Amino acid sequence: MNLKVEKNKDMEETSAKEIAEIYKNQRTFFASQETKSIDFRLQQLKKLKKAILQYEDKVNKALWEDLHKSKEEAFLTETSLLIEELNYHIKSLKKWSQPKKVGTPLQIKPSGSKIYFEPLGIGLIIAPWNYPFQLTINPLIGAISAGCCAVLKPSPDTPDVARVIKEMISEFFPSEYISVVQGGKEANQELFKFPFDVMFFTGSPGVGKTVMKAAAEHLSRVVLELGGKSPCIVDKAANLKIAGKRIAWGKIINAGQTCIAPDYLLVHKDIKKDLLAEISKSFEEMLGDNIANSNHYGRIVNPNAMNRLMKYLDGDIYYGGKVNLEEKYIAPTILNNVKPEDEIMQEEIFGPILPVMEFEEIEQALSYINKNEKPLALYYFGKDNGADQVLRETSSGGACINDTLLHVANHKLPFGGVGNSGMGKYHGKESFLAFTHERGVVNSTTKLDIPLKYPPYKFFGLIKKIVG
Repeated sequence: MNLKVEKNKDMEETSAKEIAEIYKNQRTFFASQETKSIDFRLQQLKKLKKAILQYEDKVNKALWEDLHKSKEEAFLTETSLLIEELNYHIKSLKKWSQPKKVGTPLQIKPSGSKIYFEPLGIGLIIAPWNYPFQLTINPLIGAISAGCCAVLKPSPDTPDVARVIKEMISEFFPSEYISVVQGGKEANQELFKFPFDVMFFTGSPGVGKTVMKAAAEHLSRVVLELGGKSPCIVDKAANLKIAGKRIAWGKIINAGQTCIAPDYLLVHKDIKKDLLAEISKSFEEMLGDNIANSNHYGRIVNPNAMNRLMKYLDGDIYYGGKVNLEEKYIAPTILNNVKPEDEIMQEEIFGPILPVMEFEEIEQALSYINKNEKPLALYYFGKDNGADQVLRETSSGGACINDTLLHVANHKLPFGGVGNSGMGKYHGKESFLAFTHERGVVNSTTKLDIPLKYPPYKFFGLIKKIVG
C-alpha cells in the first residue's frame, strides 16, 4: 500500500522575474564594496546570531510541524551548531582575513609574496530538508564571513521551516545582500541561469550532478555536500554496550534522515547476536517501550519518502518494522542477514532502517567498502590498532572511532565528502575559505632592479644554478 502524495501546503513560489531582480540587485550591492569591510562582516555575523536566538521558538515549532523534531533535538542538531559556528567566526575572522605572508624564491627576490583573501562575490546556497534550518544557515555564515552576498534556497519539502527562514532573513537583512528564494525544481532551474560565483549545494549525488552541470555553464565554483552509504564496522574487540547505544543513537536522530547516519552495519559474526540485542535495548532505553508515542523520535518527511522506505521492510526483521502511514511513522528497524545484492544495499537508505551484514575477518569488511562509492562518513568500533588499519585502507569524507555523527559537531574539523559523497568542505575556517578566493600577490621594489630576468640573459648560467 502506498501513501497518497500531497503537494506542499500553500508553498510560496518566487517568480522568474523576482529571481532576476534579486540577482541584479545583489550584483550591484556587491560592487559597492560594502560587504568587504571586516567591521561590516562582523556586524552581520552578530546580527545573524541575534536573529537565530530571536527566532528559535518559531524555528522549533516549524521543525516539529515538518519533521516531528523535538525542541531538544532541534537545539542539539540545528540551533546550537549554528551559534557555536557563529561564535567561532566572530572570534577568528580578523585573523583569517589578514593577508598571509609566504616565502619568496631566491630568483625573484627582493620581491615579497602574500596571499590575500577576497570574497568570491555572490553565493547560491541550495539546502536540503533533513536539517532544513541548520543546513541553510550554516553555509550562509561562511558567505557572510568571507564578504559575499548570498541567495538562499530552502527545501520546499519542509515548508514551515522555509517560511520561517524567509521571515527571519527578510526582517534582519536587506534583499540586495541576503535573499531567500522559495520553490521547487522550477525555481532551481531559474537560479541556474545566472552566473553565481559559487554554488553551494547539500543533497543527493543525483541532484549534485545537476548542480555541477549548471555550474559548468558559468564556470562557477561548486561545493557539493552529498551523501552515500556510510558503513559502521563493529569488530570483535569492541565494547558492545557502548557500541550498541551509540549506533542506536546515530540511527534514531532525525528518524535516520541524516546524511552521515550509519547506513549499514558490518559486524564480526562472533558478536553479532549480542550487539543486535544491545542496539535493540538502546532504542527502547532512549525512546521508551512505545516508540510511536515518544516526543523524541521524528517522522519521515513526506509520503514519497515513506513509500520508498517501506519497500525495504520485506526482509528478515530482527527488530521493529512497525509503520503508521497517516503519521508518516516507521519504527527503528534492524534487518538481519542482509546480502550485498539486496535492494536496500543499492542506495542510501535515509531512514531508520539498519541492515546488518557479518564478516569473519576485517579484510572482508574493508573489501566490501572499497568496492563501493566513497561514503560521506565511516564508523569503526574496536581497538586502536584496528581503527588505524580501517582508516589507512579506506577513504571517506569523515570518520568517528567508537562513536557516530560527532565529527560534524566540531567546527575545527573540515566537513565534506570525497568522490561520490561530495567535493569541497566547510565548517569553521573552511566555511570562510569556501566563499573566498585566495589571491597570490607578488610585490616588487622599485629601489633595486636586478637584471637576471631580462634578455639577452647574460646571467643565464647563474639563474640555472639558483633554480637548480
